[in-house]
Amino acid sequence: MLTATVIEIFLIAILAGVVGSVLGLGGGIVVTPALTLLFGVDINHAIGASIISVIATSSGSAIAYLRDRITNLRVGMFLEIATTVGAITGAFIGALVAPKFLYFIFALLLLYSAYAMVKKGKEEVPTNVPLHPVAEKLGLDGEYYDKALGKTVSYNVDRVYEGFGVMYGAGVISGLLGIGSGSFKVMAMDVFMKMPLKVSTATSNFMMGVTAAASAGIYLLRGDIIPIISAPVALGVLVGATVGSRIMQRMKSKTIRKLFIPVMVYVAFQMIYQGWRG
Repeated sequence: MLTATVIEIFLIAILAGVVGSVLGLGGGIVVTPALTLLFGVDINHAIGASIISVIATSSGSAIAYLRDRITNLRVGMFLEIATTVGAITGAFIGALVAPKFLYFIFALLLLYSAYAMVKKGKEEVPTNVPLHPVAEKLGLDGEYYDKALGKTVSYNVDRVYEGFGVMYGAGVISGLLGIGSGSFKVMAMDVFMKMPLKVSTATSNFMMGVTAAASAGIYLLRGDIIPIISAPVALGVLVGATVGSRIMQRMKSKTIRKLFIPVMVYVAFQMIYQGWRG
């Protein structure tokens, strides 16, 4: 691979890291389509690099979010049980699915996520949310200081069972497509469990690294992780995620949603087109 191409991948990976960290989607949301659509990388090798980018995004943004206590560690570790089992399941299923179907599954995932965000509208912080009995027992509720609103936000956690079920699906998608399934994770916490979007984003970033690591070994053994592709992706995403974590905290939730929707729709249709051609 030419040096110029490696540099281009590195620069795109920085963008992927910023987008992934701000939206809680993981760098794979940009890396997978970029490698396949712009550089003609095989979908399976792109997924392998994407798995690495997801781990890098989680590492780059987790420090800032944990330091400022935006990440809900209790929720993250509880839901990680479902996503880890799902990720291992998805990684094995991936070897049995034709590449063109991976494009279509990826596109449907993005479109559904965008639709979920549209329904949330301009809501900044959820109100009148009951505390689910399981959430109360496990101490899943919490609070954080919102730099954009300039105040401390307290929140409850509801519909724990539904969120847990969606998280298993998120793990399957992660192992199947190598995208970190952050869109499903954010949706589960933001839409189903009614947590604040920023907490959902930060907690999703924290969880994605663990979920991706659970399936990375399988992709490595299959030979889908190519060092000359994965190395610049990992470095670029790490830089971008560190910057993105600082940007997100000063943004309002409605702004994050406005960024989320067009990105998801655009990439979804690009992937549908690629799958149709394949």
